[in-house]
Amino acid sequence: MIGKTASRAKAAPAQDTEDIPEAAGQRGKLTDLAYDQIEEAIVTLQLQPGSSISELQLSELTGIGRTPIREAIQRLAREHLIIVLPQRGLLISPIDVAKQLRLLETRREVERLICRNAARRATQEQREHFKRLASEFAHSARGGDDVAFVRADREFNELCLVAARNEFAEGAMRLMHGLSRRFWYLHYKEAADLPMMAKLHAAVAAAIARGDVDGAGQALDALLDNIEDFTRATVLGDRR
Repeated sequence: MIGKTASRAKAAPAQDTEDIPEAAGQRGKLTDLAYDQIEEAIVTLQLQPGSSISELQLSELTGIGRTPIREAIQRLAREHLIIVLPQRGLLISPIDVAKQLRLLETRREVERLICRNAARRATQEQREHFKRLASEFAHSARGGDDVAFVRADREFNELCLVAARNEFAEGAMRLMHGLSRRFWYLHYKEAADLPMMAKLHAAVAAAIARGDVDGAGQALDALLDNIEDFTRATVLGDRR
């Protein structure tokens, strides 16, 4: 996605939404598009942890103008994926292992609530969507496609937030998703098993799809146990 968009940016200058009349809805769509593309580039390490970057480079990367880029940067800064350095530009946030472990502590409690609520409150259409995602997880694992897995994971996370219908839990969870996906992507080849990770995600999705509230919580705990184990094993050498 990033590469194709960047190619278009070379062919035609990024459109600056400050210089042309534009409806607020269209600007919002461009902001969402800019956010999605930059977030994926950070999570999949196309933008390396600790590297510096400018608004102009992000605009050229995505082919999107300055105003949506700035709004996307604000969102990514709130999620700790970008650090804004006054008068010095932007920094892709470094990997912080201690912060990652604290994040997992918080994520377990919040995400368990979200998954249980999603299992309880999802509409029939959403349950069918969860079923499809379970199949997508399995497909990405069979093909060894880590980027497809990351995209399915992001879609799964978003669907859980919508189905759970709890804006307070949603606000807390959005601060953790990107950091979690990036850390997994960085280390999965060393300590994580993509087929196993996909299987664990599929189990949560399937439990939500069938309305199994307790099963969704238990499947989520199994998933996060696996993530915590590989976090400690990969970075801290702790294989307890």
